[in-house]
Amino acid sequence: MSDLDNPASLWPTMPSEAQPEPQRWVWAAMDPMDRQERLRELAIWVDWLRITFELHNSIPPCWYRHPPVVEHLTALYAGWIRTYAGEQVPGRELAEADWINTLHAFTPRLQLAPCATGMHQPPPPVPPVMSVMPGTVDDFDSYLACSETTNATAAHPAAAEMLRRADAAELPL
Repeated sequence: MSDLDNPASLWPTMPSEAQPEPQRWVWAAMDPMDRQERLRELAIWVDWLRITFELHNSIPPCWYRHPPVVEHLTALYAGWIRTYAGEQVPGRELAEADWINTLHAFTPRLQLAPCATGMHQPPPPVPPVMSVMPGTVDDFDSYLACSETTNATAAHPAAAEMLRRADAAELPL
């Protein structure tokens, strides 16, 4: 097979032992230097995304100040890298179209009405976690112990159908 038969063979590749380990984008697990470097990397890609897909009205300029938007954009970026820069996976011939569909599904989650005017509005304060709020752990434990939701007897919503199937499975052939 010549290079002309397989154009992908003309692309430069790194030897498999030199390929870096795939990295996950877990912001809280990164040290501050890595976090800043990766946020710069994400910002370059977000600028490209806003222009290429005409999302300048959907992704506000202050997106990086909104942790939920950063997480959504991070997921889109990681998926984009796997789709466009990763290895071709059999059965994923429409991976690029799937990624674009995912982008459009995520777009409403990237929009921030308070910041749509171009003026950043800080996100509302995050409520404290249960382990920090006085009395909430006890309240949660009480809920687990007493709630109908957590203590109801298991019952399948289609019990009659389940019984018919069980009976049908036991019929002799």
